[in-house]
Amino acid sequence: MPVQNSGNRHVLNTGIRFVGMRNTELKWIVRWVSRRRLLRLLLPLLFVLSLTGTWLGQMEPVLPQSRSEIRGVWLTTNDADILRDRLKVQDAVAQLKLLNFNTIYPVVWNAGYTFYPSAVAQRSGIQSFVYRGLEGQDILADLAAQAHYQGLLVIPWFEFGFMAPPTSELALKHPDWLTTKQDGGQTSISAAGEVVWLNPFHPQVQQFITDLVLEIVTQYDVDGIQFDDHMSLPREFGYDRYTKALYTQETKKTPPADPADADWVRWRANKITAFMAQLNRAVKARKPGAIFSVSPNYYDFAYRLHLQDWLGWVRQNIVDELTVQVYRPNLQSFVEQISRPEIQEVQQKIPTGVGVLTGLRNNPVTMALIQAQVRAAQMRGLGVTFFYYESLWDYAPEPPAERQAGFQALFYAPAMRYRAPAL
Repeated sequence: MPVQNSGNRHVLNTGIRFVGMRNTELKWIVRWVSRRRLLRLLLPLLFVLSLTGTWLGQMEPVLPQSRSEIRGVWLTTNDADILRDRLKVQDAVAQLKLLNFNTIYPVVWNAGYTFYPSAVAQRSGIQSFVYRGLEGQDILADLAAQAHYQGLLVIPWFEFGFMAPPTSELALKHPDWLTTKQDGGQTSISAAGEVVWLNPFHPQVQQFITDLVLEIVTQYDVDGIQFDDHMSLPREFGYDRYTKALYTQETKKTPPADPADADWVRWRANKITAFMAQLNRAVKARKPGAIFSVSPNYYDFAYRLHLQDWLGWVRQNIVDELTVQVYRPNLQSFVEQISRPEIQEVQQKIPTGVGVLTGLRNNPVTMALIQAQVRAAQMRGLGVTFFYYESLWDYAPEPPAERQAGFQALFYAPAMRYRAPAL
């Protein structure tokens, strides 16, 4: 008779559930069951368990997966060809459903532009063109409708946060919204190339970001909003005129010359935290059931170098869901990061996952490494979100069918996430 292991529980196909079974307990249960047919079925199982009990006890326990387990994928600008084509979106969503994914994070804010028709952007003079589908459809509305039809959540991804290209309309039309380094420099080098940073302490910047976010969560049938590691500020910045005056007003001191000064770091980080709390309240006021999701870098990097105190955000109940980006080329460094105490703390409060890199066009990732990392996360009770959709099985060293079979093996059963009821 087959036995399914689910954490410390064993389920027999007779329909009877035994929790934390010991040999003596099983013998008592057998005496209690009077039906001879069931007794004949249980006796062989008792014998097998008595032989294997010691071996099973030495296995590393696999934590049972929560019904709110995150199984997500980011849809990025690299996936624009798919997003703009209705049939491709339909096929993609159906395939994700078949493979037991449950959440899609589509990009809606990148490089100073929105990926939906935005009245807020147009009023700010930064929307010279509108991203639409091949049939003129609203990409975000179409994706949300198709994903919800398949039972998947849609949480739009506010990817660039406070970051923008220096040549974007946003940067050129609102230079007073930008912050600077101590030497007056305005740019830094990121994974997206050379960028400028909106001043997260400036009230007009805060209002603009808030208006964009509220536009998304109120005008679209989406399940929340996600911010990543760019909802932050590199610690070298914050030496613009507005921020220095605000710091002096509140502390009676001038900003330290050292951008890594602990008090200066904490003051700026607290300001970003206060804005995120304010933004959370605004979102919840419009859509109480919206998931306020954050996908940052690992904590030491996020706080010390980018003033992003996401652990403080969780402790202050600002965040509903956390996915930490852990893009590592080997299993050992991946496990080291996902075993950090701050992740263990957060997963006691909210659904928690890790971001897993499935490949880039010039840097494919093997299915073996992906599976090893996902299983390491699952054994620690963590969900996963993959970066990014097209690299799941297109930019890959294995054929698409083999990759899809690999994901099916990881997610062999559905993990439902429930949508909040609409008001």
